[in-house]
Amino acid sequence: MKKQIIYALLCMVLLTGCQKNTTNTIPKVSAQEQAADSTQPSIPEAPVPQQASLEPDLELPTSEPPSAPEMTLIMVGDILLHNPVEKSALQEDGTYDFDAIFAHTRDAITDADLALVNQEVIIGGEQLGISGYPCFNAPFAVSDSLVDAGFDIVCHATNHALDKGKAGILSCCQNWEEAYPAITVLGIHDSAEDAAAMPYLYTIKADTSNLENHTSSSSDELTIAILNYTYGTNGIPLPKDMPYAVDLLDEQKVISEIQIAENLADFTIVCPHWGTEYRTEPDAYQKKWTQIFLENGVDLVIGTHPHVIEPVEWVKDEETGHEMLVYYSLGNFVNWTASSGRSIANRMVGGMAKVTITLNEEGNAIISDYGVDALVCHLESGKNGVTTYFLSEYTDELAVKNAIRAQDSSFSKEYCTNLCNQVWGDLWD
Repeated sequence: MKKQIIYALLCMVLLTGCQKNTTNTIPKVSAQEQAADSTQPSIPEAPVPQQASLEPDLELPTSEPPSAPEMTLIMVGDILLHNPVEKSALQEDGTYDFDAIFAHTRDAITDADLALVNQEVIIGGEQLGISGYPCFNAPFAVSDSLVDAGFDIVCHATNHALDKGKAGILSCCQNWEEAYPAITVLGIHDSAEDAAAMPYLYTIKADTSNLENHTSSSSDELTIAILNYTYGTNGIPLPKDMPYAVDLLDEQKVISEIQIAENLADFTIVCPHWGTEYRTEPDAYQKKWTQIFLENGVDLVIGTHPHVIEPVEWVKDEETGHEMLVYYSLGNFVNWTASSGRSIANRMVGGMAKVTITLNEEGNAIISDYGVDALVCHLESGKNGVTTYFLSEYTDELAVKNAIRAQDSSFSKEYCTNLCNQVWGDLWD
């Protein structure tokens, strides 16, 4: 899916998976070719004038050591498909096309080595009935647009995962498996075997193709494990014959799977669906789980669910010294709520988490760079009228046209900027 990457990306699910990388090799001259060259008649060498002799201290070029493997990762928040969003994607021929939503962010998504998205609603397909709030179901065309936008990993563990019950899970998983087998789907499962294949591992290999006589070692690879869970499913129970259908934030289960991840990978990421809706600060539940993740060695947490942005901070285990970066909530990537009133404008602002992970000189995986790009969801009536911009590229003229102003007149580019400053300080772009 990635157009060009510096490092080769190997997708693994424990012992099985989909290999996405290609290996470049250096052409070598065979012994027979060397022998053939040696049979050619020799030509006497001309004497070298004394003044043309090489300086004795001239050093011949040597091969550079391979650079440390490095991965750039991005993640965006909730793909929340309210009825007006789905209506905007409905084409004249009766099909759906959601590409317009990603038109202004596609390049940033495809440029990342690994791109994650929180798919808030189940993609059960037209046969189960397309619907919005409160019981969502999206057409398969959503998956087409997610793939075309450049996403590699789709997080499906949300409170809306069971909105269409067992049928929704099975239909969604089948569509991903048949239409896009190279895409990794986290958080939902159509079989016990799939649920047992935890965690999901991704390995970046350093580019050693231009190095002669290089012996591969563990320092040439960076392996990342990713886990995805939700706090619940809006009171809808798991199917009795599919207790594995959705990955829930069950403490015993989560700790066990983190320990497996820690044994298999250099770096562990958890994407929890947690928190209080429309609250721009983490709640006690998020703080509790943050501590659990920290104490068990997780390196990065990227959260979703509150539908508004929340802070980004480092936390540290004082006993072990281990540090973990937490994005408490990325907010919505796209939505068109029917609600009106104060603070509705907050739901129009989202974030794109940006993290660079590399191996340091000691061979430990570290976060070498991180940040967040502010996003704003733009709404206009009509076909393909819903899209998402980077706030840095959004204009006052566009803000005036945003249909959300009819529901919250305080919405403006300045409002969005002030919200980002309030929540993220000087971290955001």
